[in-house]
Amino acid sequence: MKRATIVMMILAFATLVIAQQTPSAPSLQGGTPSTTSSGAAQPNAAQAAQPQAPLQGKLPPQAKTQPEYDAYKAVQSEKDLDAFVKGADDFAVKYPDSELRAMLYQGALQAYQAANNSQKILEMGRKVLTLNPNQPEALIAVAEMLAQRTRDTDLDKDQRWAEAEKDANHALETIDTELVIPPGTPQDRIDTVKKALRSDAYSVIGALKFSAGKFADAETNFRKSIDAFPEQPDAVVVLRLAISLDRQDKYPEALQQANRAVALTDESTAAGKLARQERDRLKFYVSQPPASVPSGPQNPAPTAH
Repeated sequence: MKRATIVMMILAFATLVIAQQTPSAPSLQGGTPSTTSSGAAQPNAAQAAQPQAPLQGKLPPQAKTQPEYDAYKAVQSEKDLDAFVKGADDFAVKYPDSELRAMLYQGALQAYQAANNSQKILEMGRKVLTLNPNQPEALIAVAEMLAQRTRDTDLDKDQRWAEAEKDANHALETIDTELVIPPGTPQDRIDTVKKALRSDAYSVIGALKFSAGKFADAETNFRKSIDAFPEQPDAVVVLRLAISLDRQDKYPEALQQANRAVALTDESTAAGKLARQERDRLKFYVSQPPASVPSGPQNPAPTAH
């Protein structure tokens, strides 16, 4: 989803902050942070005396020793994604207690999101959650992939849908407390990331409810998704809302949302074509006497952006 790109762009520098806070790395004020006997970075007296802004999430993890930090940076320097993932696996074995393991897998997750590799997104997301079951970005990534890749004919459909809904709901519970926020991040960036994540979580839940035929619940969650990030409405979510309303025979409301989806999409895209088909269908039925209007739309809910 486009939300994942927003989160990646805004929080991509979280790993850079790790470098600023780990052994032998220069601090923001210049020089080298003091360390404990194990080599972990500690703030100096001047830094400790400075007033601290209210914590908006979790601070980035840090290496406990210099060798751990060096090994982390070696993996980070890998340009080939397969080599990066192998390096992350090797790092996790060599440093089984490191706070940085999940960060490496999260980096791989973001790379696979950029490449739109759904199988690897699911794999890396689950690796992150094995190490940190409260990580909201990974929770949403896994939930979204399960919702998209599960078909009504799959034998484990109910299990996969239940896992997806549980993950999406848990992400909503952890966004404010578990999202890694680099120190000094502007408040507007923090707010944007949180809005995007909430919007995605509600969108996933809405899609799951729609797939289960619970169109009123789907409507509720699609509205929450749009309201969570009103500055950047997601055209596909708006279209899904229109179709959910259509399935409930709420034709005038559905037409309003279909018109909105049309305005947000290009006619040449898959979502744009579906939006225009839905709009035209609804325009016809809204103009007809109620008794002559059949229930249910012809368009399925769109499944991809």
